[in-house]
Amino acid sequence: MPELPEVEVVRRGLEGHVVGRTVERVEVLDVRSLRRHLAGARDFAARLEGRTVTAARRRGKFLWLVLDDDTPVVCHLGMSGQMLVEQPDAPREKHLKVALDLSGGTQLRFVDQRIFGGMLVSGGTPDVPDEVAHIALDPLDPAFDVEDVVRRARARRTGVKRALLDQTLVSGVGNIYADEALWRTPLHYARATDRLRPIDVRRLLGHVADVMRDALAQGGTSFDALYVNVNGQSGYFDRSLNAYGQEGEPCARCGTPIRRDTWMNRSSYWCPRCQPRPRGANARS
Repeated sequence: MPELPEVEVVRRGLEGHVVGRTVERVEVLDVRSLRRHLAGARDFAARLEGRTVTAARRRGKFLWLVLDDDTPVVCHLGMSGQMLVEQPDAPREKHLKVALDLSGGTQLRFVDQRIFGGMLVSGGTPDVPDEVAHIALDPLDPAFDVEDVVRRARARRTGVKRALLDQTLVSGVGNIYADEALWRTPLHYARATDRLRPIDVRRLLGHVADVMRDALAQGGTSFDALYVNVNGQSGYFDRSLNAYGQEGEPCARCGTPIRRDTWMNRSSYWCPRCQPRPRGANARS
């Protein structure tokens, strides 16, 4: 699933290619991608057609366009969603779901192979749509309150990676960047948050922000063709990963082979020497 850097790369692309253009026509090819827009495809099209896009915004992994009547249009990428800017006559992608014809001869396409993502016209404000109201700020947001997150994290009785993935505590972090930030700190993913010192949590949050900035500079992380920017180009931060997906490879810091554990129906990658497993971790991870 795209994490903050990948979604931010898409947002920046939309800001550069879509903001300022008017939606002239909406074509819905698969209503399943509008299942969260309960009023249906006709209403969705009617709410967008004739409106100008004034902003492209993001919080965590959530992305939305703002129309000139302050309506937010939420675009959730899910597991495989893509927002592509194309010429209207360009060949259509196999999994094209929604197409927006924009002024100036541009077409915005929502493509989604697995159909976990979708689009909807939201309630709420252009700054915080209803679907985003429960999502915490992310470490790259200027208003992110490090000390508040440190306090709330240490008040929990859970593993530190679980806390990082809790989007109500800190948003935008998924499996890839959690493992990378924990490796950089270094901390084992099962370390109990209530046993961490404030300085440990601050250091971890700093590495979360740093790894996301590094990933942004390289266009995000692409392991397959499902994640691309609005021009269809893949990111290449996967070449800089130190932990995630590196099972059996020598740790870049100490040379010990990286291990992979099954964790919450996912995988966690860690260095047994740099990130020793805490006692009693199985009960609190």
